[in-house]
Amino acid sequence: MEHVHAAGLSQIDRWQKNRQKAFKAIPPEGRMIKYLGKQFMVYPGTFWPFTDSQPLVRQLQVDPGDAVLDVGTGSGVIAVHACYAGAGRVLALDVNPSALRSATYNAALHGFEDVMEVRESNLFQNVGDEQFDVITANLPFRDKPAHDVVARSQWDTNFETNTGFFEQVGRYLKPGGRIYFAQASFGAIEQTRKLAEANGYTVRELDSAAADKAETKKFFVYLIQRAAPVRPA
Repeated sequence: MEHVHAAGLSQIDRWQKNRQKAFKAIPPEGRMIKYLGKQFMVYPGTFWPFTDSQPLVRQLQVDPGDAVLDVGTGSGVIAVHACYAGAGRVLALDVNPSALRSATYNAALHGFEDVMEVRESNLFQNVGDEQFDVITANLPFRDKPAHDVVARSQWDTNFETNTGFFEQVGRYLKPGGRIYFAQASFGAIEQTRKLAEANGYTVRELDSAAADKAETKKFFVYLIQRAAPVRPA
């Protein structure tokens, strides 16, 4: 359940709808956005790099040569930072054609074409049998009907994407692997935690960041790992 009162939610609704309009209003040739000191291209309809992914990027631990899977890559900022952190392979997934175009451009812009692959996939649909040391996910935060692919970057109809993620992610995570998962103060935090725990994972908050001084919008990253098996007494 969203941890924001009704008046606050109406403001969040307006803010998110305005952001969706802004995503669509980008000129056809795209626009450069500065994020954590680096430049990223966004094409019309791509979710812009924002505070929501900063805690995840700050806390992301990648060992040299690790295989990383970035689910819901958007403009590819998390995937690109995984490359900078030393990943040997990064597979970035999204269903939005504009996001795929943006992420592909940004992989080349940062010189990681040989490390970072961008692939169209609804969650893990087109991943195959590959497994990964690290999985990152910045999925839509709210259980709210999404009317198009741009809205799907912020809203998750019937929480289907988040539910599917936790039901399926174990097939693609190597033993001892770790998941870095983003959420928001106005998102379905408890629902997310229950989904993770119901599918056999532990959840630990690592970091947070506020989008404004009043902290009306706060973003979190959680470290999610397989729960240790319970030993018989």
